[in-house]
Amino acid sequence: MTIFQQNTSLKPYNTFGIPVNARYFAEVSSTSDLQELLASDLIKTQPLLILGGGSNLLFTKDFEGLVVKVSIPGVSETTDGDEVLVTAGAGVVWNDFVNYCVQHGYAGVENLSLIPGTVGASPIQNIGAYGVELKDVFESCVALELNTGISRSFSHADCKFGYRDSIFKNELKGQYLITEVRFRLNRIAKINTQYGAIQEELAKRGITKPNIADVSAVVAHIRVSKLPDPSTIGNAGSFFKNPVIAASDFEGIHKSFPEVVHYQVSPGKVKLAAGWLIEQCGFKGMVVGQTGTWKNQALVLVNHGQATGQEVYSFSENIINTVEAKFGVRLEREVNIL
Repeated sequence: MTIFQQNTSLKPYNTFGIPVNARYFAEVSSTSDLQELLASDLIKTQPLLILGGGSNLLFTKDFEGLVVKVSIPGVSETTDGDEVLVTAGAGVVWNDFVNYCVQHGYAGVENLSLIPGTVGASPIQNIGAYGVELKDVFESCVALELNTGISRSFSHADCKFGYRDSIFKNELKGQYLITEVRFRLNRIAKINTQYGAIQEELAKRGITKPNIADVSAVVAHIRVSKLPDPSTIGNAGSFFKNPVIAASDFEGIHKSFPEVVHYQVSPGKVKLAAGWLIEQCGFKGMVVGQTGTWKNQALVLVNHGQATGQEVYSFSENIINTVEAKFGVRLEREVNIL
């Protein structure tokens, strides 16, 4: 039976640690719980927010509706030769899932170690890091249609993955709730160490033939060294997307700023490092009131203790406008604003 709470603090449920309240709050741990909730009178009359790990959003005010915390557990797998299909419940902590796969020798997600959040949110955002994206290992997911409570399976093609993007952020935004995700992994690893930081750390450790456990450990080390722990200082990880621009536009930027950090993503597209752009504008380690950027990574906005969501949002707007004025590139927030 679903229990509805009223005027519940959401501070423990968002990694920024913003002190806002939900008018109504419910936690669900099974598909049947969800279907019961979707049939309730309350959900039909209130604005709805589905909450996973709360690691990719910024609250700027109280939520005057129903917040549903998805806590569906469980990990299982089936093998198909060297390939392994691993299914995880939407409420499984993402890094716990990665550790499970690494410990069992299932390759494919090791570069995604220590990304905050839950499994259920991973396809929505098409999470990615260090040369790997969720879409590279995604097989399918199951989601409930909020209006009907009917379960539907989504294939890789159905999800229309893009850079930090999917159908769940566009055409189907707010229409489905993911209950489980299936991944296609492999017992034979194709080690991806294309990022220089991974190569450098492996070299420091004297590792010349890394396995997936090595890669996972190195990625986790790099993330810890660059990114603050949400349990000690509020943040949502990378606040902005790395902008992808036309190669013709990049030529002008490169001419003015030869040292610009960039990556070729296709013959006509270049990805810029948002953190580098922000740092060049003097924001790295800046403190403004109770918010600012992290001292080791300008891409991360932080709550120094008592920041409001509006304070963080205003600071991010200042960053966007300053970067655009200097480079002619308008940054896009990766974090969802509520």
